[in-house]
Amino acid sequence: MTISTPDPMEFVRQMWGKLGFTMPGMVAPTFNQPDLEKNIADLRAVEGWLRTNLSMLQMTIQGLEMQKTTLSTVEAVGKIMRQTEGQKAAASPGAAEAQASIGETLQRATLWPFNMMQQVQEGLQKHLEGEVKAAADRASAAVDRARAATAAAAAATAASAPNKPAAKPAPRKAAAAKSAKKT
Repeated sequence: MTISTPDPMEFVRQMWGKLGFTMPGMVAPTFNQPDLEKNIADLRAVEGWLRTNLSMLQMTIQGLEMQKTTLSTVEAVGKIMRQTEGQKAAASPGAAEAQASIGETLQRATLWPFNMMQQVQEGLQKHLEGEVKAAADRASAAVDRARAATAAAAAATAASAPNKPAAKPAPRKAAAAKSAKKT
């Protein structure tokens, strides 16, 4: 009589299966080292991707929170300025001019982030143009130096070669006549 000991993993699988879904990750364990290393590498890649997405999501949330805070601050300042100017306008002549000035100020205040980004972009563009021009100048100078070095090497090679007159080729007719006499 053999007594079979039940597999604890099979018991858990059956229990989870009765609930209507399979147990995640509960497959037959593998003892193959390369497969384990591959699975670990794949999961680490997924982990890195998820961390990157999480970081991007957090930065987006923080940016939106800052934008919300800035917008509410600008609105509150505008409301206070309108109230203050409204009280001053009621007490002094030229209220219409003051209201127009407030409107222009508020419009400029709401556009400052755009204006700042535009100035930064223009500054970066000028900087990059300067860097590109400097790189082009350096490349041109390097080409000029390479050409000068090549010319100097050619001149040195020509100067070091012996100045012997070219050897006269043997007359072919005389060589042909000598070979004809021998036969």
